[in-house]
Amino acid sequence: MKDVNVPALVVFVLFFALVTAMGFLASRWRRADNAAHLDEWGLGGRSFGTWVTWFLLGGDLYTAYTFVAVPAAVYATGAAGFFAVPYTIIAYPLVFLFLPRLWSVSRVHGYVTPADFVRGRYGSRPLSLVVALTGILATMPYIALQLVGIQAVLDVLGVGGGENANWFVKDLPLFIAFGVLAAYTYSSGLRAPALIAFVKDALVYIVIIVAVIYIPIRLGGYGHIFDTVAEHFKQAKTGSLTVPENKQWTYATLGLGSAMALFMYPHSVTGVLASKSRNTVRRNMAIMPAYSLMLGLLALLGFMAIAAGVGSGVKGYNSQLSVPQLFANMFPDWFTGVAFAAIGIGALVPAAIMSIAAANLFTRNVYKEWLKPAATPADETRIAKLVSLLVKVGALVFVLGMDKQAAINLQLLGGLWILQTFVAIVGGLFTRWFHHWALFAGWAAGMVYGTWKAYGIASPATKHFGGNADKIPGIGEIGYIGLTAFALNLIVAVALTLVLRAVKAPDGPDETKPSDYSAEAGDDELKNAPEPVAAH
Repeated sequence: MKDVNVPALVVFVLFFALVTAMGFLASRWRRADNAAHLDEWGLGGRSFGTWVTWFLLGGDLYTAYTFVAVPAAVYATGAAGFFAVPYTIIAYPLVFLFLPRLWSVSRVHGYVTPADFVRGRYGSRPLSLVVALTGILATMPYIALQLVGIQAVLDVLGVGGGENANWFVKDLPLFIAFGVLAAYTYSSGLRAPALIAFVKDALVYIVIIVAVIYIPIRLGGYGHIFDTVAEHFKQAKTGSLTVPENKQWTYATLGLGSAMALFMYPHSVTGVLASKSRNTVRRNMAIMPAYSLMLGLLALLGFMAIAAGVGSGVKGYNSQLSVPQLFANMFPDWFTGVAFAAIGIGALVPAAIMSIAAANLFTRNVYKEWLKPAATPADETRIAKLVSLLVKVGALVFVLGMDKQAAINLQLLGGLWILQTFVAIVGGLFTRWFHHWALFAGWAAGMVYGTWKAYGIASPATKHFGGNADKIPGIGEIGYIGLTAFALNLIVAVALTLVLRAVKAPDGPDETKPSDYSAEAGDDELKNAPEPVAAH
């Protein structure tokens, strides 16, 4: 039986109870005239302003797993783990170019998901379906990893009866957290994580600012930390304070590929489409880099854990526990509870948004499009609520039934998969030149190549899917498989489009028009727009 850190646990439970109450009360926040509509449950009525959207996107993108995994990667590999910092710096200027266009066309036509846009732009049900299924597939392991983040905190808190307890007692705290998450998401929809995100982000900022000041003082300053880390990596003969020359292509391509994939995830798009105006989206892309500063400071916790001796001398130490254990070792018990609450709530917010986004995709692009075209808005909302529960159950079963390394590997694979929707979505926002069957073929080529290459990578922990980098054909350097698969995807889409255009193959109808991509809330295009497109 592990020793339970009672003061930390009390603080953790109090914050958890606070956000639980907020989650249920969120159904009364900005209450809709017609709650039985997917726009209301799944997009918060498309009514969120700059600050709500900023906190929502921050809560969505900077998750509990970010809090745990980024410093864990730095703890295990050194400078290579910092790739998350440049990729978020690259991401926001990139998405500033196309997300306002996606918001505008989605607002005009009532699109709820990226696959809705693809269906309307290319007039292709099969292409829309594979974009939707890819989004669901990539999101599932991401949700599971949020539960892994909660488990890491509970493990360090000593909750659950220890490894020798029966499975039900051991995982009971996780069941409780899951049940609460499922209940308030079902009840309040996107309004719940939007409201809770204020608490989550405030806690995260407080904890990180305190940590990067207080912990180095305890450890003798940053100079001592870096000296200790350099000696540690020298003795361990793994990792380094700089990215080795033979890994720089991997670092750069992983950063670029991850930046391109970030806002292809359906939960990211959900936060954007919930904004009340085009200018809200533009302002958020300008101020979101503030989170990148936080991420850089967060990554330093990995070095602090090494300097503090976390996991020292423990063979096969789980680096995912390094930050929770660092907090437990360095902070007073009450503040450890605050830090753990930040991680725990940091899991609930994105898990809720991800399950809502996956439910929106299934409801609009599988159920409505293929199974029940005559479904009413109330039917859509009911199905979306049920699917959001099933998605979370699937993630819970995944976490409890599979090795945690498998969850990590599949999340890496999810980034590769979601990147293959980039050509269809972003390309469609600027041009109608691509033929929908060429885009379908390009998506298939990228998915098959990327999955095949990832399957062949072994690591000390697993025989397959043990990494995300391999030799780049024609260049010979080791790079991110997802970006190589994307390049193949684009080449196939361009080449086949040229062929199909040459033989005058029939193309699907485009229901959008140029002015749709620059429309703002209140424009005549919106005032005179028809009811949201629900079926095609």
